[in-house]
Amino acid sequence: MSRIPQCFASLKAQGKTALIPFVTAGDPRPPITVPLMHVLVAAGADLIELGVPFSDPMADGPVIQRSSERALARRVSLRDVLGMVREFRAQDDRTPVVLMGYLNPIEVLGYDGFAARAKEAGADGVLVVDAPPEESHELVAVLRQAGLDLVYLLAPTSTEERIAKIAEVASGFVYYVAIKGVTGAGHLDVDQVADKLWPIRRIVELPVGVGFGIRDAASAARIARVADAVIVGSAIVERMENLADTPQRIPDAIGAFLGELRTAIDGTTGPEDIP
Repeated sequence: MSRIPQCFASLKAQGKTALIPFVTAGDPRPPITVPLMHVLVAAGADLIELGVPFSDPMADGPVIQRSSERALARRVSLRDVLGMVREFRAQDDRTPVVLMGYLNPIEVLGYDGFAARAKEAGADGVLVVDAPPEESHELVAVLRQAGLDLVYLLAPTSTEERIAKIAEVASGFVYYVAIKGVTGAGHLDVDQVADKLWPIRRIVELPVGVGFGIRDAASAARIARVADAVIVGSAIVERMENLADTPQRIPDAIGAFLGELRTAIDGTTGPEDIP
């Protein structure tokens, strides 16, 4: 078992909602990633989503696309990302880490090779944007054998049939995309999110995290009332981009922002019961 189910079980017992920040490994410079991961935990992160830089991140908006470009310009590879996870684990053996990325870098290593290296490094799960369940039976089997959770995306357009198919193969948690489009786009409507979550919960027994469109403490608090996890990516990466020329300022700035989100989330009563 990965650390992810234990993390959510502990939070549920405390009546708390998880806070999951996303950062791209190696952005804006590789040496900052591991120290920043520790800052995220200290500021209240319950789980870290670590982006694997990729040249064609089709599901990501311009902000996160540029973060991949900056990391790739520093020649950050999947092997480097796994090394960062290993370094993080030297001081933190508790916080779950999910690798978020695309299939091509995994195929370069080979499914077995990737799974073994990811497990050895200390990763807990993988979110592969372009590996739908219909086309990833082998990947699912290999990751499951290695004890790695496979996190899947659900969208506002997901049908009950699609939700059921995801429920069959997903583990750890599922990631509900709160708005249509790429990361960082659109307007967040919490009522619409709540309306969509209740049919998902009827089918999926795993915790449901909600991301895309969460920009500040107020929106994080609203989502925390209906979700098991609040996932924040573009708002963090955009702040890092603005400080890319002065990377020494990034840890304090991101730590302060995440602390605001944590305070706002903890100010709610936790996920509401959804019929």
